[in-house]
Amino acid sequence: MKRILLVLGLLFAGAGSFAQQYRPVPSAEIYRKLQQLNVLGTVMYVAAHPDDENTRLLSYLVHHDHVRAMYLSLTRGDGGQNILGNEQGSTLGLIRTHELMEARKIDGAEQLFSHVIDFGFSKNPDETFQFWKKDELVKDVMATMQRYRPDVVICRFPTTGEGGHGQHTASAIVAEEAFKMLEKEKSNESDNSKVWVPTRLLFNSFRFGDRNTTSEDQFKFPINQYDPLLGEGYGEMAGRSRSIHRSQGAGTPQSVGASNEYFKLLGGKPMRASLYDDIDISWNRVGRPDIGTKIQQIIQQFDFVDPSRSLPALVALKKEIEKVEDYHWRIKKLAELNDIVSSCAGIMVEALANSQEAVAGAELPVSLQVIARSITPVQLEGASFGAAIEQGSARPCTLVSDSLYKFTFKIKINEKEPETEPYWLRYPGTVGAYEYDADKYAGLPVAGNYLTGGITFSVLGERFSAHAPISYKRLDPVKGDVVQRLRIVPAVSIGPVHSLLVFETGRDKKAWLRIRSFKQIEQLEIRVKESGKVIHSVALGNLEQGKDTLIMVDVPTAGLSGTDDKTYVTFEAVADGAAFSRSMHLLQYDHLPELQYFTGSWMKILKKDWKTAVKKIGYVEGAGDYVDGILDLCGLDVEHLNNSALSNPQTLQSFDAIVLGIRALNTEKQMNAWMPALLQYVENGGTLLVQYNTNQNLVTRQLGPYPFTLTRNRVTEEEAAVTITQPNARLLQYPNKISQQDFDNWVQERGLYFPAEWDKRYQTLFSMHDKGEQPLESAVLYAPYGKGHFIYTSLAFFRQLPAGNVGAIRLMMNLLSAGK
Repeated sequence: MKRILLVLGLLFAGAGSFAQQYRPVPSAEIYRKLQQLNVLGTVMYVAAHPDDENTRLLSYLVHHDHVRAMYLSLTRGDGGQNILGNEQGSTLGLIRTHELMEARKIDGAEQLFSHVIDFGFSKNPDETFQFWKKDELVKDVMATMQRYRPDVVICRFPTTGEGGHGQHTASAIVAEEAFKMLEKEKSNESDNSKVWVPTRLLFNSFRFGDRNTTSEDQFKFPINQYDPLLGEGYGEMAGRSRSIHRSQGAGTPQSVGASNEYFKLLGGKPMRASLYDDIDISWNRVGRPDIGTKIQQIIQQFDFVDPSRSLPALVALKKEIEKVEDYHWRIKKLAELNDIVSSCAGIMVEALANSQEAVAGAELPVSLQVIARSITPVQLEGASFGAAIEQGSARPCTLVSDSLYKFTFKIKINEKEPETEPYWLRYPGTVGAYEYDADKYAGLPVAGNYLTGGITFSVLGERFSAHAPISYKRLDPVKGDVVQRLRIVPAVSIGPVHSLLVFETGRDKKAWLRIRSFKQIEQLEIRVKESGKVIHSVALGNLEQGKDTLIMVDVPTAGLSGTDDKTYVTFEAVADGAAFSRSMHLLQYDHLPELQYFTGSWMKILKKDWKTAVKKIGYVEGAGDYVDGILDLCGLDVEHLNNSALSNPQTLQSFDAIVLGIRALNTEKQMNAWMPALLQYVENGGTLLVQYNTNQNLVTRQLGPYPFTLTRNRVTEEEAAVTITQPNARLLQYPNKISQQDFDNWVQERGLYFPAEWDKRYQTLFSMHDKGEQPLESAVLYAPYGKGHFIYTSLAFFRQLPAGNVGAIRLMMNLLSAGK
């Protein structure tokens, strides 16, 4: 019994990562949970990225079939573009991880991940498996299937390539191989009950645009029905769920009206009438049909006005479930029952600290607030924390219905409590995979939060529990109560303001550092290091707790080449005998909880190996990138343009060149009005550089002075050969001579959304293509217009410049200098 309570506590500690308070759910949701309690079936949906999942089907599985449904996304969407801000790479993956988790809160399914990284668009699975170690990924998916024991596994994409993206196809290939490997292991085991094999593997065929993989001879059934308990159809719920993928601009309409979903068998037993043919999803599965009968009686007698009337029957049910021999279903259903009982009893728990941040080893006061609303008496047994209790207790008492109880504690955070951060980002990964303890974290979207406050309570002599993360609550004048979980922070955060440092031979540089202390620091020393050797140090003295400090430090550049793409300096803060070399960051978006992560405190060193003929640059923000910041670091005077500037031709003429950020023609609502003014600026002698846009949701059709259309064509192989088709073009000669070497060491991709069918007045400069494909010649479209110069480029400058690629910087300087 103690072991079961411990496991339940861990389950709810992990659940605490998803919500900041423990609150009862509405009666309709309790009723659904009772229906799910009576079903012992699991469906796992498998695809490659956030937003690949069929949310309409997931909603149906959860709310119509009442099975446990989960989405296994192989990646966290790290390689995509971000329409909300300038986060890229693993930081974008963190945003999309939590967008998926928020989506699952809407449709009711669960979220899982594997260890591989989305490295960007790939055109076939062969390219994908150059980055993903296929055998390791198959083992990862097998382990996830073993842990969660799905009866049915459904792939979003086929193994034959119609899904387009190479990672899409790879997800189906991996799922199929994992299924076959489990079948093989089971056939070879003397005790094959140890190996879990899903009953069937399916492909959920689709119609996407002009691609149709459905056929009437496939297994199909209608979904998208209206559900009175929800007050909406499953397609309406799915539209809300999918629209949470805001960083992708994936707003989705809410569909209504029943329609068919189609499935093709990839492995296992065929279907005749249902996804669950040959699968017993009733309590008879564990030899206890009587439990199913008792749950059905509770469902039939459920009182929507007063759910607490079900408590006596639920308490009796708990005693029966505890006798179930199947450990997997016993633990899962006890956790579900605990959740149902807590909601029926109207349990609310809040564990509130007086600060949102704490250093490991710190002591802090915590207020535990508890309330129950039930006609059946609820007895408070005690309180517990995921930290040592220094002072305070919650004495056993009967919780008077709808009366708030407050208990005060002083707790001590463990000295070795890790800092709050995504578990998959704690250690350096590879190009294709994150590194972490697979046994501990297999499948989990985030690590369990063990810094919780909770209660043990009893109803009619049976014990239950409810836990909430230790959190900080503040009153926002617009939003009202804002509750965020307690974050563990380092004593000192240190990091450079910029990730690049540009220097010229013989001239030392200075770097701005941002330092924040989270406890009182008596003596602080800053060290600048290169290749592990201290090349400069400075003593700062005392720092107050919670103080942000900006300081400038010398970075000696003598002996630093900065030309091999591998020269870095690191910054270290030494205090109280400990060294700190990480910078703390917070992501704050309205649709997500606050997300803390860390980056190494380092700067890449670039020796200035380029010339420029321009100085003053105007920048129009798009979907978010770092190009403007890098141009500033390279010595240009970059000014962000607003509506006032873009409406004043005289103001625009003061700029040597104007740059549009990525996807500005997709995201900036006023671009339809601004574009004529920008083209007038070009006609009067200015240079306009437009970075890539997508061919969907264009705000204006006037992409340039002369017509061209956009496609979805890409060059995804970052090492793809580049042919210079106009070697004598002035754009490739002045002020820097561009050669093949300037395309060395590019990252992730060459370019994306290349134009097609351009006006003959545009000139092209390059030809490039992925293996086995036709050359693409529109990486740069250049046209003189009036007295000025217009340039459209699909090259991935937004990735190359932040990566410190000198060749890309040289080419950018040439494009900006077109009019000089």
